[in-house]
Amino acid sequence: MSAIATPGLSQEPKSLYGRIPLFVKILVGLGLGLIVGYCWGPGAAVLRPISLSILTLLRLLATPLVFLAILHAIIHTPVSGKSGLRLFYFVFSNTIAAILIGLLVANLLQPGASAHLRPEGAALIAEKKAFNLGEDLLQKFIPANLVDGFRENEIIPVLTVAVAFGIALRGVRRKEGAAAETDGIATLTALFDTFFQAVMVMLHWLFHLVPLAVFAVVASTVGTQGFGPLLKMANFVGAVLLALGLQGAFYLVRLRFGSWVRPLPFLKHSADALLTAFSTSSSAAALPVTFTAARDKMKVRKENASLGVMVGGTFNHDGTALYEAMAALFISQGLGQHLSFSQQVLVVIMSVIASAGAAGIPEAGLVTMMAVFSAVHLPVEFIPLLLPLDWFLDRCRTAMNVMGDLTVTCLLDGKTSEAEAQATQPAAAVAASPEPA
Repeated sequence: MSAIATPGLSQEPKSLYGRIPLFVKILVGLGLGLIVGYCWGPGAAVLRPISLSILTLLRLLATPLVFLAILHAIIHTPVSGKSGLRLFYFVFSNTIAAILIGLLVANLLQPGASAHLRPEGAALIAEKKAFNLGEDLLQKFIPANLVDGFRENEIIPVLTVAVAFGIALRGVRRKEGAAAETDGIATLTALFDTFFQAVMVMLHWLFHLVPLAVFAVVASTVGTQGFGPLLKMANFVGAVLLALGLQGAFYLVRLRFGSWVRPLPFLKHSADALLTAFSTSSSAAALPVTFTAARDKMKVRKENASLGVMVGGTFNHDGTALYEAMAALFISQGLGQHLSFSQQVLVVIMSVIASAGAAGIPEAGLVTMMAVFSAVHLPVEFIPLLLPLDWFLDRCRTAMNVMGDLTVTCLLDGKTSEAEAQATQPAAAVAASPEPA
């Protein structure tokens, strides 16, 4: 799923268990949970604390991990000037469109309305209070100090500090020039990179427990509520696929009016990259194929292919942002906690930031989804219910992420191809030259 491979984590030899894909382990946990829940009945509710404990550990790492991921991306992304602004505009506008499409589909179809999820105990749902966008968002974006966000596990002030600190470090590096690279900035950057890698190693440890969390929550849900809530999640899958299809249509329309690359050739030339992303569930694995599709098949300029695929892919996670927004609405609908307009605005903002921070994080959707849920006071205990479906939806949204990368690349290339520009350049030069006396 992540756009950047994590160095150092995949080079160690793996045991037989370690070579089994995570989604296979999750499906095994799902199957065992169905059997145990059906046979044990209401008594399976005693397993739910296992799931809650594992989610608590994941939340413990989510805040520092998103902080370090965003800081890492800002520090290391080689982009500036006008091209950087254009890249930011295309990526940001695509992500906003994806989230709005997801929210529109979720509000119209109400896929969670028939799920009828029931929390075990009133304490698991955050206290309901009137939601004030200014109080709950704007004030949190301006933290009183640097440590409260980490201490209280509040993602919004942590994101503010990460963005501000990352931009400041880039400014110091640019101001001091080469001297800074050999002095404090290089040391500080290396220190943050080391922390980033260390936290991701710990996250890998916890991912071994995720199938156990799925087993516990599925067994408890089936034992106390039957198979209904799980079966009705098929509505969620259909809604997400519809929203992803609409996002793909948005890309094609935008290409038609904003790039010289036409929709049908775009689909033809991007097929290999999209299939690679779908089959591997990794935009990092598809990166060489994506770059080849942009440069060699679509004939996009090399600098724009590098900027759109290599750099834009770091931040461009439209499919992930769309999925997280729809997941929040699905769970809220299933619980009867319908999100207000202000809360959905907060979902948009958090999904944008969380999707940008997903770069380099393995199983990014699981981690950043907790940040989105926490921001609108949704209980994270139901996230494991989505994971048995996630192995398929993850492939779909990863393919959409790659399609977004290629779309941004074509938009950066403008409305004139490199061949057309080179063909008109000599004629323009002759017309501009003075006639002989």
